[in-house]
Amino acid sequence: AAAVGAGLPEPLGNSPEMQLLRQRAGQAAAHGSPVLITGEGGSAKDALAHYIHRRSQRPGDFVSLDPGELEGDRARCYLLGECGEDTSSDGALAAAADGTLYISGLESVSEEGQALLCRVLESGHFTPVGAMEPRPLTCRIIASVDGNIEQHVRDRRVPEKLYLQLNVLALHLPALRDRPQDVPELVRHYADWLSNQEGLSYRQFSISALNRLRNHAWPGDERELRNLVQRLLTLGGDGEVTSQEVEDALRSPVADASVAAGTPGAFDLPLREAREQFEREYLIYQLRKAGGSVGKLSDAVGMERTHLYRKLRSLGIDPKTVTSTGASR
Repeated sequence: AAAVGAGLPEPLGNSPEMQLLRQRAGQAAAHGSPVLITGEGGSAKDALAHYIHRRSQRPGDFVSLDPGELEGDRARCYLLGECGEDTSSDGALAAAADGTLYISGLESVSEEGQALLCRVLESGHFTPVGAMEPRPLTCRIIASVDGNIEQHVRDRRVPEKLYLQLNVLALHLPALRDRPQDVPELVRHYADWLSNQEGLSYRQFSISALNRLRNHAWPGDERELRNLVQRLLTLGGDGEVTSQEVEDALRSPVADASVAAGTPGAFDLPLREAREQFEREYLIYQLRKAGGSVGKLSDAVGMERTHLYRKLRSLGIDPKTVTSTGASR
């Protein structure tokens, strides 16, 4: 699945909240201190991180860290790099030298990975595995979390020390339901982007359709909006998108349980969405059987662990929050 912020040149919206956010992000870009981005799941935190990197004009690359690689024996090599007679490779910190290292879903990073990040941030340098001399930390760290960071700290999903190290410049992405005036701009953006990048037929949204979307609660934030626009462009015909089409799409039984239960509504979805819903329910079921262990899940489903972590993230599944009842926060 594409990132929620796919195609976003910057965090969009003319609401006072978003104007202030872009102003604060521009100010943060002028400094090299760590940035901590908070926001609900599905909000365009990745787009905000990219925006800060571009505004900073740092000469290095924007590198997204894969939390799945920061688990087990490979964690140190992945983050710090490796230096030896037979093997030599740059880690994520070296790849992002003079640029930005973005850590999405900090609360999902393993304890070992979080401890490594703590040590690097505290010392300001890192030593590749097998190397004798430390290297200075020249990349900027931007991390994001879904939900309430203070609650994650209380639940010990994010160490307090790491939180304090990263919370130098804090930016909060307001929920879409709290800025309904931004919905039309986002709808138009995703309609343009999906038609240009995925070849979907472009359709304008009627004023009544946009008004209905303004009044939606958006529990899935921008990811839900993007998926809804994609569904309407995929299933719709010619002409404007009407308020009735929007109403029907919002009422469509697209909850995850619909696929697991085999309800008819699941078969009304585009193939991609139906497949994603089935994959999500399947992996949650297998993860419960594995007692929350991603290693056991990898063996059970026959998928390499790195690819499995990417799949879990793309489907919004956090192994730490899947319970015996199948819920996933």
